[in-house]
Amino acid sequence: MANELKLRREQTKKRIRGRVDGTSERPRLTIYKSLKRIYAQAIDDSRGLTLASASSLEKELREALKNGGNAAAAKAVGARIAARLLEKGITKVVFDRNGYLYHGRVKALADSAREAGLQF
Repeated sequence: MANELKLRREQTKKRIRGRVDGTSERPRLTIYKSLKRIYAQAIDDSRGLTLASASSLEKELREALKNGGNAAAAKAVGARIAARLLEKGITKVVFDRNGYLYHGRVKALADSAREAGLQF
């Protein structure tokens, strides 16, 4: 059962990546979530370069959050990645949910990034 779910997510991920491509003007904001942590990074696919990243593993967030794998952590990571991109003058991104359902932590991260000023 677990392998079927992993295979389904991988297929969804490939389908999404076929349509979503990041550029230097509009990078791809991708996420990864584990049971304990959540990660986000903005990638310029044309150059193969990570422009900014944030995760619940960062020292300030670890100290501020009790749990790094819940919706509160996702909101904090979303706000942090948005702030880092806005510092670099990037306001528009393409959201890559990496095969995950747009629900829970994924939605919390996206909403938080939007509230902080990113457009996608």
